[in-house]
Amino acid sequence: MPRRAPRPALEHLLAIADLPIDEMRAYTALGLDLKREFRSGGNRPVLAGRVLALLFERPSLRTRVSFEVAMHQLGGKALYLAPHEVELGKRESVGDVARVTSRYVDAMVLRTGAHSRLLEFAAAATVPVINGLSEAEHPCQALADILTMWEHRGALEGLRLAYIGDGNNVCASLIMAAAKMGMHVTVGSPRTYAPSDEIIAAARRDATRCGRQVTLVHDPAEAVRGADVIYTDVWVSMGQEREATERRAAFAGFQVNRALVDLAGDAVVMHCLPAHRGEEIEAEVLDGPGSIVLDQAENRMHAQKAVLHRLLA
Repeated sequence: MPRRAPRPALEHLLAIADLPIDEMRAYTALGLDLKREFRSGGNRPVLAGRVLALLFERPSLRTRVSFEVAMHQLGGKALYLAPHEVELGKRESVGDVARVTSRYVDAMVLRTGAHSRLLEFAAAATVPVINGLSEAEHPCQALADILTMWEHRGALEGLRLAYIGDGNNVCASLIMAAAKMGMHVTVGSPRTYAPSDEIIAAARRDATRCGRQVTLVHDPAEAVRGADVIYTDVWVSMGQEREATERRAAFAGFQVNRALVDLAGDAVVMHCLPAHRGEEIEAEVLDGPGSIVLDQAENRMHAQKAVLHRLLA
């Protein structure tokens, strides 16, 4: 039986920067609906007969498990391809892997390093491609973060998000997503590890449309005052191990601890995990009553259901 032709207007999810504000809000609403449906007896098998390929060049717990379980709960199947099985760009060109795998499956998740590699892969693919992580962005994490904030704080318009730490891919996706949802955003980072000017400018464009502000400061205490949500991430990410000593010195004073959280007042605390207790976040805070990190981790699955539902159902 011949494979169906790809849709004329192929959709991918590669970056939060590419999502219009109304689509960002639609993903959030759908994720919340699918979570309620799941907890009310299970999701309808809208992806029965569909297959998702997971091509991972970097290790993962939450991304892999949440996508596999999401596909299962929506009636589909997931196929995991480890780095040594594919050797993307070594055994076979990036384009050939994308073109061939597109003939077998209905969508693909690529978790990789350089964002240019993701773009090359998506350009060659004839099925939807989802960014499971690249050095530029982590959009699936940001969608789960927004869903979690909505659950705990209600409508997000006008709320204040403080991000403390490295201006990395998680930070980039998060602050652009929060700006699209009408939040005020303050980033507190050391000068040499702040988000790029391009990321700050992109977030500010969306924030301005909503009448909000995106602010960059270099004092964590200034960043958290009045915050409704405090968010942090590791100081040393995958591939940065050689910079560990330098980074820990630069981030000294940027730990999310009880004293810092108290400056905000009534703020919930988020972390995308894995966490290094005693480094970027104090154990008492990460495991305390104000932490919503486990809800955040669970919501990776529900947010990704919204992505899969939108792209495949």
